[in-house]
Amino acid sequence: MSAAPILDVRGVSRYFGGVKAVNDVSLQVMPGEIVSLIGPNGAGKTTTFNLISGVIPLSAGQILFKGEDTARLKSSDYAAAGIGRTFQNLALFRHGTVVENLLIGRHVHFNYSVLESLLFWGRPRNAEIAARRKVEQIIEFLEIEELRDKPVSQLAYGQQKRVELGRALACEPALLLLDEIVAGMNREEKEDIARFTLDIRDEFGVSVLMIEHDMQVVMDLSDRIYVLDFGCLIAEGTPQQVAADPRVLAAYLGGEATHG
Repeated sequence: MSAAPILDVRGVSRYFGGVKAVNDVSLQVMPGEIVSLIGPNGAGKTTTFNLISGVIPLSAGQILFKGEDTARLKSSDYAAAGIGRTFQNLALFRHGTVVENLLIGRHVHFNYSVLESLLFWGRPRNAEIAARRKVEQIIEFLEIEELRDKPVSQLAYGQQKRVELGRALACEPALLLLDEIVAGMNREEKEDIARFTLDIRDEFGVSVLMIEHDMQVVMDLSDRIYVLDFGCLIAEGTPQQVAADPRVLAAYLGGEATHG
């Protein structure tokens, strides 16, 4: 494993008026790691994700991605830089087909002029061919071949979650942020997503940072875990270390930390 983290969050804070939603939080994700960010509801997990992915600005601190300060990036540049993300609430185009939704994730790789796109020759044509080839690879990887031409609005919730995961993969991220990706799924669907997450790391070489409330998924997948409570980092370590930490047990009132 490389000594340099792919993501290095250094003492970040975010204030909303007088409320410290995130207070002096530091965490790292190393290349090839699956790292979880957990904590009770309202602990500041999604706000931390929003800071990392440029949805909201920092009040204090610094975030480095591949050694570069993300402060230089516009919010629209994060996907092109190599940071993919899913959201708690599905952010899909419901009337578009599965293929169309996945192709949207490829737009960051289209770097040609309007005139070239109108002519549809050279770079635009090659980019379109490459995009469709990549999308078909993702469809096969996520085992949704029979859904490829269906509108997203006609899919079951768990299937829509796969499509959103596929769209995040379509931008070819180096770091994937998964925000409660198994929420609302049944056990079989959760097991499928867990398998895909491991394969994303192992086959594609993508590092993963995830927010998750299902502690079985967290314990099974994570190399390391960070725990937030009231916007502050209260623990970090391996799944075994975190599960035995009295501060974590207290934050979860002794229940959710072991039962999800």
